Amino acid sequence: MPDFSAILIHFAPELILLVGLLVILSYDLVVRGREGLQWVLAVVTLVLACAATGWLYSVPPPDGGIFETRDAAGAVIRAGAFLSDGYTHFFRLAGMVTALIVVLSGVTYLQSRTPFKGEFHAFVLSAALAMNLMAGANDLIMVALSIEFLSITSYILTGFLRGDPLSSEGGLKYLLYGSITSAVMLFGLTYLYGVAGTTSLPAIAALIARPETTLVAHLDAVIVPALILVLAGVGFKLAIVPFHHWSPDAYQGAPTPVTAFLSVGPKVAGIAVLLRLLTTVFEQPVLSGRWLGLIAALAAATMLVGNIGALTQRNVKRLMAYSSIAQAGYMLIGLAAWAGGSLAGFSPLGAVLLYVLAYVFTNLGAFAVIIAVDHATGSSDITAFDGLAKRAPFLAAALSVFFLSLIGIPPLAGFVGKFAVFGAAVTANLTVLAIIGVLTGVVATAYYFRVVAAMYFRAPPDGAAAIRISGTGAFAVGLALAMTFIVGLLPETFMAMSTDAAAVLAPLTEPLAEVDGH
Repeated sequence: MPDFSAILIHFAPELILLVGLLVILSYDLVVRGREGLQWVLAVVTLVLACAATGWLYSVPPPDGGIFETRDAAGAVIRAGAFLSDGYTHFFRLAGMVTALIVVLSGVTYLQSRTPFKGEFHAFVLSAALAMNLMAGANDLIMVALSIEFLSITSYILTGFLRGDPLSSEGGLKYLLYGSITSAVMLFGLTYLYGVAGTTSLPAIAALIARPETTLVAHLDAVIVPALILVLAGVGFKLAIVPFHHWSPDAYQGAPTPVTAFLSVGPKVAGIAVLLRLLTTVFEQPVLSGRWLGLIAALAAATMLVGNIGALTQRNVKRLMAYSSIAQAGYMLIGLAAWAGGSLAGFSPLGAVLLYVLAYVFTNLGAFAVIIAVDHATGSSDITAFDGLAKRAPFLAAALSVFFLSLIGIPPLAGFVGKFAVFGAAVTANLTVLAIIGVLTGVVATAYYFRVVAAMYFRAPPDGAAAIRISGTGAFAVGLALAMTFIVGLLPETFMAMSTDAAAVLAPLTEPLAEVDGH
């Protein structure tokens, strides 16, 4: 087991987040809920945690993970419950950047809506901490606890405006759906533990890889049902079809900064856990041949339902809910193409990670604009965007760019992401899936441009004043806008970053010394 100092080093981002949220709560007790530096403390905490993650790229990860167990000869008996590797670092950064943009874009929005600003920012940091733990989870218990940590935090944030009936309703619906899918997922995890006798992901994978073990005999009776049940629980976080029904109501009812977080945070963490589980525990050909087809079917259904459902929405938050459902489908394309080989040295899993990176900046940028409009007008209906080009030219132009990126227009980040996943699908002979993705992208143009048309071709309401965005909100929009262009114009850098992170998820080549440790 690594010494205590080594554990602290590799948990540096998580410890910074934990200390930061405790400092915010303590400070909030001093100012007693008044407007103060809560958001500044949250920003400083997230920047320091991101810097610590960047530094960890230069620190070699522990061989067997943190909290590993070795025998007298030094062989790994039980892999660590948490991995601090390049894959974890990638999703750490994605999750904490998500929280940073949410905090910055929500400063002005929260001023007149709640006195509990310290609690809000503490919960955002808690959500970032939960996403970090999900990214590095290497054990069934860690997977379950980190997912529930993020779930509970998300429920509270969704219903944070207790005086708003829509917020309470959205939080309650989210809680009910989440409780059911969590129970389903935990049931699947107990299946795996019951037949393997261990909660370690590499140990379970090693058992499945050995044809003489009883796990192979229980393949259809236990392992495949467990896979489906776990997929249901993680699919809820990703809001993939058919586990997406909570999304529109929760998005509409939640405070708009929380909606921005829900559209990105759980998806980033969910895809991190899903890729780790499928490529570690279920990577054997006897299993992957079954779930690859299922993932392809889910991807197609998710893209169709998400894009078609958005066509009839008049509330922009609900429209973006269906849009985020569709975006989850595009992410699944790269996973479905996992066994198809690399395209010009770029792996399918690298394509998924690149798409995640592009989605983080594009979607959060769009929501930063929506937050500003919602704060100024008190509405997220599409009519609130009428004449926005005259009332706030910068916001209208930025939102148009973000929508173009979500559609996949070059030279923006969304184009690079979609090119990567569609290319992976074609390489894996999933041409039909790629065609569905392209066609549904055309459908997406219709509902995104309804908002663009309202901004540029409709007159603003009589007597409507110009919309002014706060400095923190403008910085959030500018940061997302800059990164949307940078990722699109310099794709090689981010392709290499995504490929290196995905390379960590190599199939298990050497089984553990023992697999019966609990």
